[in-house]
Amino acid sequence: MSRRTPSSRRRPASGSSHAPSCPCGLAETYEKCCGRFHGGAGTAPTAEALMRSRYSAYVRRDEAYLLRTWHPRTRPQGLDLGPGPAWTGLEVLGTSGGSAFHTTGTVTFRASYRGGALREHSRFERVGGAWVYVDGDVEE
Repeated sequence: MSRRTPSSRRRPASGSSHAPSCPCGLAETYEKCCGRFHGGAGTAPTAEALMRSRYSAYVRRDEAYLLRTWHPRTRPQGLDLGPGPAWTGLEVLGTSGGSAFHTTGTVTFRASYRGGALREHSRFERVGGAWVYVDGDVEE
């Protein structure tokens, strides 16, 4: 058995377990989760992953990503995110379709913010192989 001195003990890696989780609610760090999609290192593999990444984009006020992942036929000219609500959490309530084997999908979710919550049933389609947000029915 080797003898260890205090300085030779294992130290946590730079991405220690104390790193904050992604705003979308998954346990990964932002960089390993939604940040890779925001940065263009890949595209969301499912409609749910796209919805989660779009929620994170709203939290981070990433207008470019939101517009890039919006279906061309329903995409607005621009977004005025302004100060907006202080988003506090995301809960996926249900999904249908939206996998690698589908061309359409839906995700129903609740996004909480200070003072309330927004519930939406969102529709997604694949365009050029990538998932995009089409539209949604919002209940406040």
